[in-house]
Amino acid sequence: MALSNTQSSQQEVQKLVALSQANYASQFYEHLANLIIDFDSKLDNEHEVGVRLVNFGQTVVFSLEDMRYCDPSLISFIGRTQEGQPVELIQHVNQISILLMKLPRQYPTEPKKPIGFRVEERE
Repeated sequence: MALSNTQSSQQEVQKLVALSQANYASQFYEHLANLIIDFDSKLDNEHEVGVRLVNFGQTVVFSLEDMRYCDPSLISFIGRTQEGQPVELIQHVNQISILLMKLPRQYPTEPKKPIGFRVEERE
């Protein structure tokens, strides 16, 4: 059975929408979150996920506590410097370049907290 022109056009529009959404920050967020959660799972109880920003002239290192996104193109990395100062880096998805690293936990006497973001399970 052949598709009508209307059905064919609707399918083409759906394909284009899906393709454009593949580059949304929410998709990058999910991918980054999975990588970070995997990295965290390999750390012992004495360490937490740290981030070294690769694209600044000076070295910026902080403990990663959370991550957010704003579609279509912004991702925020939230955490604390080694001195305890709050930081939030907001970047366009095309500019993201971070180095995950193992840092000593800032509060080793408190129970280790899981990374503050979750990825929805896909079917």
